[in-house]
Amino acid sequence: MEYSLRHPKERSANHPTDLADWERSDIYHNERLIKPDPILDNLNAEAFKQGIPQISVSKAQGKFNHLILKSIKAKKVLEVGTLAGFSGIWMARALPDDGQLITLEYSDLHAKVAEANFAAAGVGHKVKVIVGKAIDTLPTLTEDGTFDLAFIDADKAGNLNYYTHSKRLVRSGGVIIVDNVVRNGRVSDTTQDDEHINGVRRLLEHMKTDDEVEATTLATVGEKGYDGFMFGVKL
Repeated sequence: MEYSLRHPKERSANHPTDLADWERSDIYHNERLIKPDPILDNLNAEAFKQGIPQISVSKAQGKFNHLILKSIKAKKVLEVGTLAGFSGIWMARALPDDGQLITLEYSDLHAKVAEANFAAAGVGHKVKVIVGKAIDTLPTLTEDGTFDLAFIDADKAGNLNYYTHSKRLVRSGGVIIVDNVVRNGRVSDTTQDDEHINGVRRLLEHMKTDDEVEATTLATVGEKGYDGFMFGVKL
């Protein structure tokens, strides 16, 4: 059975949905499925005041990552791209008290703010922030096959490099998530061409012949617009 994604009042006019519809839907669902949180609810706005862009994952995706970690009983997680710690807090809270999140961040400012946010959220003891270019810091991680999940949300030009190292570090049966792979549909638009789009395309072209990870892309709409993430499981 097919269902229309258009707003009920607009279906007869054959009018597509837009950002206002997606934001309203996110708010409606989040109010019912995500409890108020004094740390997370104000984190991004406070980080913006300190010069950090508001480009973190949505609340819904943060909760999704949290639930995935709980479902696989994860104890060790890799994050590429810390920003202010919003996604990291969601993930660290899903880990047991002796679990560990290793998160890589290029910016000294972002790392400093994130560490303060991790401490305020009560998860600082579970989080290790490594500062530097991920292309340089990833090779220093030598615990191959010990991570339960890798979440990649950094510069898109480096996606394939970050994915390759993540695959090495994640255990068989572990999960690799790469964020922002739809980019408002521009990745599939051959008239579009920039370093972010091309970084995603290189990753997707690689996946065509990668027999070690089974993956799919989940497109999303919501408060962050139209995007999506690649979800893979290492075989």
